[in-house]
Amino acid sequence: MISKNIVGDSGKKMIFNNIVTIIFVILCLIGVQLSNLPIPFIVNELITRITRNSFLVLSLIIPVLAGMGLNFSIVVGAMAGQIAIISVTHLGITGFKGFILAIVISFPIALLFGFLTGKLLNKTKGQEMIASMITGFFANGVYQLIFLFLVGTLIPMKNPVLMLSGGVGIRNTIDLSKGVKPTGIKYALDNILKLPLFDVLLTCSIITIIIYSFIYIRNKRSKYKVNYNKFKYIFTMIMMVLLIILSLYIKTSNSLLNMTKVPVITIFVIFALCLFNVLIVKTKIGQEFRTVGQDKQIAKVSGINVDKIRVLAIVISIVLAAWGQIIFLQNLGTLNTYGSHEQIGMFSIAALLIGGASVSKATIGQAILGTTLFHTLFIVSPLAGKNLFGDAQIGEFFRAFVAYGVIGVSLGLHAWKKRVELKRK
Repeated sequence: MISKNIVGDSGKKMIFNNIVTIIFVILCLIGVQLSNLPIPFIVNELITRITRNSFLVLSLIIPVLAGMGLNFSIVVGAMAGQIAIISVTHLGITGFKGFILAIVISFPIALLFGFLTGKLLNKTKGQEMIASMITGFFANGVYQLIFLFLVGTLIPMKNPVLMLSGGVGIRNTIDLSKGVKPTGIKYALDNILKLPLFDVLLTCSIITIIIYSFIYIRNKRSKYKVNYNKFKYIFTMIMMVLLIILSLYIKTSNSLLNMTKVPVITIFVIFALCLFNVLIVKTKIGQEFRTVGQDKQIAKVSGINVDKIRVLAIVISIVLAAWGQIIFLQNLGTLNTYGSHEQIGMFSIAALLIGGASVSKATIGQAILGTTLFHTLFIVSPLAGKNLFGDAQIGEFFRAFVAYGVIGVSLGLHAWKKRVELKRK
């Protein structure tokens, strides 16, 4: 009886903690069914969007770890990335060289923006999220002033590809597939190496099984017994075997899924960022992020320079956001000079929250899951809306509603959970 109650309480707690994710999984399944879109099309679109957006979503994790909540000021980092792309386009450096140069140019700009934003957020402790949102609006005003009125007047530039016909201000839209020369930085990273999806899945599954088994056997034989989760090991093995069977089945069939290809280098870059987020937690700085995030007063008593750690968290997040925006735009192939950065913060935060993250906890798994669910809904909702209500515009409205609504719902749920926990104490 007692064990039944324990299981029941655990189940309720699990549902309570993941209610937003569960709702979105159900919405995605209904949307896929109603849209009648072919699965190969959805998978293909999903891979493109996941590789395009994941880096930006992952850039939000470190400020959450440091207790600064959801960093809406990644918009500032996105602006740094766009300034670098405009510079590279002006210089006429294209392809992979242009992409790398954009990464290099964006670094010091994002570093400065991150430092200033971090200093500002230290002045508004306890209100970091709203302060970072306002910072984004302010920075957007300055950005527009520079690129609409100062470029061509105070800042000399004569480039017919970038400048408006009047000679003052940058064009609203810059085609990155043309640029100054026949090719810009479009697909500069994505097109380096593309391989069939199920070849990549098959290889990754086999490698995962070998590495996990090696670690498990080594820990089991070691005289220094490491606390290794046996259930996690068995679950991972079952999932990998299922993935191998699925990959072999698809590869030997005539399914259109065989034509789906993945940008291997882009995925490798995203994986490198995941690894960075994992490894930094194990370092002294990572432990200081955690301590500051849990309790600033205890961190201060322990001799940690709280303000410095908070600035560092924002600097890392904004630099990563700048690089994420360059990866995003090289895939998109078009820079909307005055609009590309505006929705980045909102969409990335919505994706993170859909994955089950909160203002005080966010993981890599939640970031990837949230990006997958968010974009699944974005792909299927127009056609689902058309088939259900006879109007695709309803699906479009639903997509916008989802992006903003999920942030409000998640923040409301977070406040409610805190009240419930306080009452239980």
